[in-house]
Amino acid sequence: MEIGSKLKELRLKNGLTLSELASRSEVTKGFLSQLERDLTSPNISTLEDILEALGTNLQEFFSEKPEEQIVFRKEDVFVDAQENETIHWIVPNAQKNQMEPVQLILHPHQCTRKIESHAGEEFGYVLFGRVKLHYGDRVENIKRNETFYVSGQHTHYLENTTDREASVLWISTPPIF
Repeated sequence: MEIGSKLKELRLKNGLTLSELASRSEVTKGFLSQLERDLTSPNISTLEDILEALGTNLQEFFSEKPEEQIVFRKEDVFVDAQENETIHWIVPNAQKNQMEPVQLILHPHQCTRKIESHAGEEFGYVLFGRVKLHYGDRVENIKRNETFYVSGQHTHYLENTTDREASVLWISTPPIF
């Protein structure tokens, strides 16, 4: 690891000049300049002082966190095909997140599993086809380019009563699939 370039990146991220960081960490501007160009190395105590002035510590500075994945491609999608539906997990491992988006393909004349009452909310967008939303005692017909937004307080499920597949982008919070 090149300590100097990482220190410079942190300094710039904090909007500090070499002079400001030198003053805050009680080292000279020249020493910091050499440090950022990897021409010298600090002792642990000095590095701790510099990192404190940058709002971090040794553990955070040296931890190698993998970069967070924010774009998911076709090869990242996990598919679970069942008799009545196919679920595409379009954000892998979303169960660890606060919301879980899936693409649901509902086969002709089939229903999803019943989702029991839970603390949370769900949003659905019909990508193609038509579905019926069974929500407690209510039944709503939803077609292509229409949406639903429900709380999890009632048992609910989707039904495809047509001869064609239907697809729904379904987002739940917390994750339920």
